[in-house]
Amino acid sequence: MKTLLFTLFALLSFTASVQADTSGEALFDAKCASCHIKVIPQDTSSLIAPPIIGVMRHVNMTYPSQKEAVKFISAYAMHPQVNKAVCQSQKIKRFGLMPSQKGNLSEEDLHSISVWLVKNYLSSPPKQTGSKSCNN
Repeated sequence: MKTLLFTLFALLSFTASVQADTSGEALFDAKCASCHIKVIPQDTSSLIAPPIIGVMRHVNMTYPSQKEAVKFISAYAMHPQVNKAVCQSQKIKRFGLMPSQKGNLSEEDLHSISVWLVKNYLSSPPKQTGSKSCNN
């Protein structure tokens, strides 16, 4: 009986962690991907915000600790400021400052997105071709 309960608990824990990872990506797709696409396109002229892979490269250079990266992303998305931005100033000039996500995302949703971004773009960044600057 103990083995069955332990197995059930382990399965439920695993399912919850998989759902948390999936919900972070689902939230990103629903709330962020309309501006921050996941891949670097061949033609960058129609971009309205830097691709997330470029943003996360700059986050990683500034906040190499995963915990600090999650904290930064969550805080910055709610209260973006030029002096706290990790992208180069010419990228902010091109795209403008990110609008605050306050009222668009809850802190819990933003935390889920931030954790997903860090796990997927800092732990083992996706392989991409082309420039790796924040605007490409």
